[in-house]
Amino acid sequence: MADTKTPTPDEARAFVAKAETDLATLSEYLNKASWVRATFITDDTMWLEAKANGEWTEKTTALAEQASRFDKVPLDPVTRRKLDILKRNLVLPAPSRPGAARELAELSTKLDSTYSTGAFPYQGKTLTLSDAEDILAASRDPAETRAVWEGWHSISPVMKPDYARLVALANEGSKSLGYTDTGALWRSGYDMPADDFAVETDRLWGQVVPFYKNLHCYVRGRLNARYGDAVQPRTGPIRADLLGNMWAQSWGNIYDLVAPKDEVSGYSLDKLLVDHGYDPTKMVKTGEAFYTSLGLPPLPDTFWKRSQIVRPEGRDVVCHASAWDLDDRDDIRIKMCTKVNGEDFYTVHHELGHNFYQRAYRDQPYLFKNGANDGFHEAIGDFIGLSALTPTYLNQIGLLDKVPGDEGDIPFLLKMALDKIAFLPFGLLVDRWRWEVFAGQATPDRYNDAWWTLRLKYQGLVPPGPRPADAFDPGAKYHIPGNTPYTRYFLAAIYQFQFQRAACKQAGWTGPLHRCSTYGQAEVGKRFAAMLAMGQSKPWPDELEAFTGERKTDASAVVEYFTPLNDWLTEQNKGQSCGW
Repeated sequence: MADTKTPTPDEARAFVAKAETDLATLSEYLNKASWVRATFITDDTMWLEAKANGEWTEKTTALAEQASRFDKVPLDPVTRRKLDILKRNLVLPAPSRPGAARELAELSTKLDSTYSTGAFPYQGKTLTLSDAEDILAASRDPAETRAVWEGWHSISPVMKPDYARLVALANEGSKSLGYTDTGALWRSGYDMPADDFAVETDRLWGQVVPFYKNLHCYVRGRLNARYGDAVQPRTGPIRADLLGNMWAQSWGNIYDLVAPKDEVSGYSLDKLLVDHGYDPTKMVKTGEAFYTSLGLPPLPDTFWKRSQIVRPEGRDVVCHASAWDLDDRDDIRIKMCTKVNGEDFYTVHHELGHNFYQRAYRDQPYLFKNGANDGFHEAIGDFIGLSALTPTYLNQIGLLDKVPGDEGDIPFLLKMALDKIAFLPFGLLVDRWRWEVFAGQATPDRYNDAWWTLRLKYQGLVPPGPRPADAFDPGAKYHIPGNTPYTRYFLAAIYQFQFQRAACKQAGWTGPLHRCSTYGQAEVGKRFAAMLAMGQSKPWPDELEAFTGERKTDASAVVEYFTPLNDWLTEQNKGQSCGW
């Protein structure tokens, strides 16, 4: 006798349709609660967001479990894809038992707010992360950089018990959905088996690691020349606080220490912006103009009325830059504490990439309103940002009177590499650490040791001194307490160059890849917009192919972009013992 309980294809489609309607309503409520908490942190707004998060987690976890009922039902590709997305829709799935979703939501909100309100005493003042970052960027006193680095990292030990509890709850929820742990759930979102994805990231890292080691070797030598063997030895790893960034994920702030010795005086983007009267709003307007130059529609009026472009006075906010889509339609915003400098000029172009992507796929069904994968969402703005930092673009928009000749290539590429190439190993290791944590390989008593083992392995870095027994240094990076998967940024660091190579070819550019600006290229914009409009409706190789003509992620575009610099670094490093 046939099993009458076996669901039908029509039941599956009806289930998906109702799920999309319910989630669309609930997500707008959650987004608005999250926005209020992020832009006005109080006990009350934290409570509101935790409540909304708990309801969202309960709903999405239940839907994920129910979606599994249709695993063996023969379905059309669209319904099957939507069911697969439903099953992995949560970053942190909660156990289905009563109270678990609320506990997970409260832990998540508490961790995020603990980080965002973090501060520490230094020389009679209380420093925020923003203050500490400014000191690390500018100071050339290793005693000061160490003190400030250690000061910020002192805010995170209090998070460790909550983080360990959150991991346990999320793993329990992931197992109920059929995953071995939460790391396996995260790795399943790339249209390939979870284990294959880990191998794929290893392959991509292998394409770029020789260049990273070349850059590491050169920078270490210049730091040694500046500080001496007692501070930065000539061989081995680099001291993490000497690289101008709290997590040593970008090294551009120490360009003055590593600039070519024979560099002809160049230009400072920071100075150009100030000299041309830029303010935060003008920076965002300039970023918008890049996207509209490609033929994309301008941002809605509500963007300008509702975004947080500068840090408000008199209240605690989350300053970490982010882009928001509150209603999956037109209410798109950015949240920044924008400063008038080159770093935030780039960040504006990056964050707006999320908003223009969100706008492009707004006509897709709810479950397809997302990037082809999370790396795509990050890569869109990074791809535009590659052009935004070129002297070609700065000249096009009137910031730079004249594009430097070939003599400016090495300084420009070195500045880019200090951010783009230096970032790659960090982009990879953050989730490698979490994969170990979720898998139980790194237990709470080993959280910090496991973190520094990976930072040494991939980045070739060590802390400025011994770490306290209770240290929880991963918690000093926003994306850990904020529970934001990080491999997306590593992928984006590859995709952006792949997009750039394809776009410049489409534009008929015949010069060096690093000099190409796609500003104003309407024909490129048509193919670009077509890819964006697909949202998450197709497997990412299909969407990659739609814009680039390629179906495989390929870091050779990174190597091509930086080839002149890599050759120059090889020459500079002659006689050095590279590696660590």
